[in-house]
This record gives sequence, C-alpha cells and structure tokens, in this order.
Amino acid sequence: MKEKVIVIVGPTAVGKTKLSIDIAKKFNGEIISGDSMQIYKGMDIGTDKISAKTMANIQHYMIDIVKPSESYSVAQFQERVRFHLKQINDNNKLPVIAGGSGLYIDAILHDYNFKNRKRDEILTKELEQIYKSEGIEPLYKELQRVDKEQADKIHPNNVRRVIRALEMYKTTGQTMSEIHKSQKQTSIFNYKMIGLEMNREILYNQINRRIDFMVEKGLVEEVQMIVNKFGIDAPSLNAIGYKEIIPYLEGENTLENCINLLKKNTRNYAKRQMTWFKNKMNVQWYQLDRQTYEQSLQMIQSDIQEWLDE
Repeated sequence: MKEKVIVIVGPTAVGKTKLSIDIAKKFNGEIISGDSMQIYKGMDIGTDKISAKTMANIQHYMIDIVKPSESYSVAQFQERVRFHLKQINDNNKLPVIAGGSGLYIDAILHDYNFKNRKRDEILTKELEQIYKSEGIEPLYKELQRVDKEQADKIHPNNVRRVIRALEMYKTTGQTMSEIHKSQKQTSIFNYKMIGLEMNREILYNQINRRIDFMVEKGLVEEVQMIVNKFGIDAPSLNAIGYKEIIPYLEGENTLENCINLLKKNTRNYAKRQMTWFKNKMNVQWYQLDRQTYEQSLQMIQSDIQEWLDE
C-alpha cells in the first residue's frame, strides 16, 4: 500500500496556508511546508512564514531548519520530506504538503533519483567565477541555448540553479530537462493534489497588498539583518522578496522602485507556478472566486473524504 498524502498547490497568495490548516483539523493531519525558502531561519516576513498562532497547534515540518548562509538542494529537500511523510503516516495521521515550487513537489512525489549525481566541484567553481566576473547573463544565455525548457523554469537571478543546470549538462551530456523526463513518472505515493486558483486580477491585487503589508511589518529590516549576519552572497538572498530589496540597501535604487519590482517579480512567479502545475501535474482545481471560501472548503473536504474511502 502506498502512503497517502494531500498536496495543496497554486500561485502565491491564493490561500494555501489557510486551507492546509482547515484540512489538517478535519482529517487529523500534520503539515509539511513545500516552500524551499521557509526552511531558512530568520527569513519570516519575506517568505510569509506561518506564525505559531496560525499553526493552531498543528505540527508543521520543513520550517526553520537551516541557516540563510547554507545551501539546500532539491535532493536534500526530497529526502527530508519523504522521511516526514513516512513518520506522519506511521503515526496514523494524514500528511498535508502545503505550497512549493513545481520542481520540489514533483521530486517529492515521483521517483527522482539524485543520489548518483555528484557535483563536479571544479566545474562548479569555474561557473561561479564566470558569474562573479561577468554576471549571470552569459551563463543564463548558455542555459537557454542548451536547455531552453529548463531555462524557462528558472529565474535568471537564481544563480545556484542556473549553475547546477549547466554543470549537469556539461558533466553528463544530458540536459536537466532530459534527465527529468527519463525519471520514472509513476508516483511512489497515493496522493491527491488540490489546486487553488482565482481570477488573475483578484490574485494580483492580493499579491500587491501582501507585499505592502510585508514592508509595513519590516521586510527591509529583515533583509538588512540577513545581509549583516550572513553577507550579501548568502544563497538564501537569491529568493524573491530579498534580492529585490538589496539594491535599496546598497543605495543603488529607491525603495519605491524596489518594491514595485518585487510586486512584478512575484506576479510573474505566480504566473509561472500556474503554468507548471497546469501543464505538468495531475491537479484537481478549485476556483476560489466563484463561491465563498466556506463553500469551496466543503467541496474540497467532501472530495478528500471520497478519496480516503476508496
């Protein structure tokens, strides 16, 4: 029997956190954050990390587990989440994965094998040196040339993933897209994937309001704290919500321009998330703006119960 897991996906700011809490309450569940940035300690505002109060005494995993100065690969994320999935199922509870990028969710659910794909440290350092001397543009252009499909999934500012994709191609002769497609697509879990979506204009307004609230809560001060403590090159500072603020801290741009760029990048990220989940994954979608949240919740809970009873 495959272990069961609920997965909640959808664009940022659509309401995945609230739904995960309500589902966990209803079905005796525990929640795993699928967000690759909420693993970092102290990065609370910019990642919209759930508060202890909002957790409502429900156990959460994959939050605050590493320092912002540490790198954390998809393989490490996959291994630790799978450990928690087994642990939760063994305790006769229902695991609920909330949020996350398409790549991370896909790697958790399907039989992606990262174990034998060791890094070529010399090549990695050579690529990092190119980045330091010439910036990300030549590396990203090369990735677009050799693996456009993967390049379209990676933001140019995500230096670590751009370098990893190039290093994979140069050491194996296969693009990362080809490697992913060659992996077994039969899931090792019995999962139900719930997708949340809403009218784009409504979603974008929610994103803009959320970012304004983040700034009011102290986003700029949080980014400054990370820079002071771990340095400007900390891997975590490549995240949306952090990299946009750095030009303001360095006196290279106004705060207003940086915030507007953050809103734009977040809206674009939400669009990319939807494209991935619509095209790549088996998702049952629920349109939140067509009825009240309570009506949507009742429908989702009914569908989950039917799935559990199968």
